[in-house]
Amino acid sequence: MSDEERETKPFKFVTGFDARFPNQNQTKHCWQNYVDYHKCILAKGEDFPPCRQFYLAYRSLCPSGWISRWDDQRDNGTFPVRLDQ
Repeated sequence: MSDEERETKPFKFVTGFDARFPNQNQTKHCWQNYVDYHKCILAKGEDFPPCRQFYLAYRSLCPSGWISRWDDQRDNGTFPVRLDQ
């Protein structure tokens, strides 16, 4: 396949600036947005619009393998953070 035949689709990171994470390594930023999203929906419900920003950020930053592993841990009760606080 030559370069002319490849079709590239634009990808936009939807994270916003967070002064807590100024470095290039965004692992902690990914983790914090995942936790914040789930805390937000437990506290306010999935229809609360500000929760969506956390969702968009962690979906942009986190590898899908991490997300599925964390979802499994939440389902099994072994997630290392209490989300109901």
